[in-house]
Amino acid sequence: MNTSTKNVSTVFSFVLRAVALAMAVAGIVIGLLGAANAETLITLLSIGLFTLALDGLDRGPKPG
Repeated sequence: MNTSTKNVSTVFSFVLRAVALAMAVAGIVIGLLGAANAETLITLLSIGLFTLALDGLDRGPKPG
């Protein structure tokens, strides 16, 4: 893997993890404020879980 591809993969991984963290924080804050129903909170957490799954798929299996 060349350096350019490795940098893109690193940035992609960082963005996916940041989105997952943002969805979790948003879900907690909105839940505490009571500003959303359960369906909205589940959707936010599902988006976060989906981005973590994409990150895991992008990384691939561990060698060895």
